[in-house]
Amino acid sequence: MDAVTRLPSRAASPMVIEPSAASVVAGHGASQSWRQHTLKSSIGCVGVGVHSGRRVVLTLHPAAAGHGIAFRRTDLSRTIAARYDNVVDTRLSTVIADPDWASARVGMIEHLMAAFAAKGVDNALVELDGPELPILDGSAAPYLFLLDCAGIAEQDAARPIIEVTRPVRVTDGAAFAELAPLRGHAMRPTLELEVSIDFAAAAIGQQSHTLRLNTDSFRAEVARARTFALAQEIEQLRAAGFAQGGSLDNAIVVDGATVLNPDGLRMDSEFARHKLVDAVGDLSLAGAALHGRFVAHRTGHGLNNRLLRALFANPACWRQVTARSFDAVAA
Repeated sequence: MDAVTRLPSRAASPMVIEPSAASVVAGHGASQSWRQHTLKSSIGCVGVGVHSGRRVVLTLHPAAAGHGIAFRRTDLSRTIAARYDNVVDTRLSTVIADPDWASARVGMIEHLMAAFAAKGVDNALVELDGPELPILDGSAAPYLFLLDCAGIAEQDAARPIIEVTRPVRVTDGAAFAELAPLRGHAMRPTLELEVSIDFAAAAIGQQSHTLRLNTDSFRAEVARARTFALAQEIEQLRAAGFAQGGSLDNAIVVDGATVLNPDGLRMDSEFARHKLVDAVGDLSLAGAALHGRFVAHRTGHGLNNRLLRALFANPACWRQVTARSFDAVAA
């Protein structure tokens, strides 16, 4: 399957906004740009899959404008577009699959997808030789580092933006996730996020974090927040074939009021911050940058994916927004 950016069809033409030069803000990076971006050069790493326990060779490549983000299983010669409608499993990570070959799957994509979103990367080909991305240290920070090293290149193409025009909400008991129009006025694509969690484990408890997504805020506030697990669930997970590569080197493990990692936590509210990283990655599967506000309580990969499906199922709740390049405006 060709990895070409596809947006849900609309009867109406996209709204075109011509931004002023003031729309470019130093330090915000390409995540709030009106132009598409890709990598300047290829870069790779080797790691272990947290669930499979298998060694994974991963390489990130530049891609042409309009290509979108896609994952290529080099061991299967199959390419899978990173889109919400290709998600097939959300139990312990976000897993996408080739719609024409269900066994061609790629899991644990959310940390890399979050780093792509934070850096404003619209187009890239991700090659790997197994069923899941390497967990690395359990956070998005190593992927952000890879993108820093590869560099980001602006492309001569307008960036597709999805503006949320009406609230959309999905629930699961006390848990919910919602996308709503952005409050106030913004001259550039902006995604605001607010995530809260509530766990019985005293080491976690109730936490929340908010973020206005751009490269600097993602790096400073949430990129280093690690995935986490409850100690009492690990044996059951491993018996079911999961967490084969999990360790204290790539996850926070909590036992009641105790964090078992010798070095403790990296930051306050690390658990909520990591849930926010997951949300950024999951929402990036919209196939275009989102302009709106995300609010969620006790959300997970499943609810995040349901939210995107609900958004695109209702054309009254979104519209595609594009803009001419800043160079054209300046001219």
